[in-house]
Amino acid sequence: MAIDSREFRNALGRFATGVCVASARVDGQRHIGVTVNSFASVSLAPPLVLWSVQKNTEIAKVWDDATHYGISVLAQTQQEISNTYAKPGDHDIRSEHLSIGPMGLPLIKDTLAQFECRIVQRIDGGDHTILLAEVESMAIGADEAPLLFFSGQYRAIAN
Repeated sequence: MAIDSREFRNALGRFATGVCVASARVDGQRHIGVTVNSFASVSLAPPLVLWSVQKNTEIAKVWDDATHYGISVLAQTQQEISNTYAKPGDHDIRSEHLSIGPMGLPLIKDTLAQFECRIVQRIDGGDHTILLAEVESMAIGADEAPLLFFSGQYRAIAN
C-alpha cells in the first residue's frame, strides 16, 4: 500500500509529545501492547517512524523477535488504556481494546492514528533498542485531543 506523503504528515501531526501503545503479534496468535512515549517520525519518503524499547524490560525479547509492530496514538480519553499497558507484567491486549489492522497487526480501537510498520533496522541506543520501521499501512482516526504526558503527569492542551 502506497503512503501519501501529505496524509502521512497529517497523521504524524496527531502526535504531540503524546502517548502511544506499541503492539505486536507473538507466536502468530497472542497480541501484546506496551505504552510508549518515544514514538517519532523520521522520514516522509520513505515513510519511516521509530520508537525505543528498554533492553531489560520483561518483554524485550518480543521486540527482538518481531518483524512488524503497530503504533496506536492515544486520545485524551484513553488514559486508562495507557495505564493498563504501562504496568510491568501482563501486556496481553484486552479484547475490548483490540482492533486488527489491514495487515493483521494488533492495534488499539478508537485512537487518533494507527500505523502498521515493518522493522527495517534495530539500532543500539545504550540501554534501549531503537526500532526503525517503514509504515506500510495507516489510518487517521477521530479529531480529538491527544493524550499528553509531561513532567510525570498526564496533561491537556490549553485552548
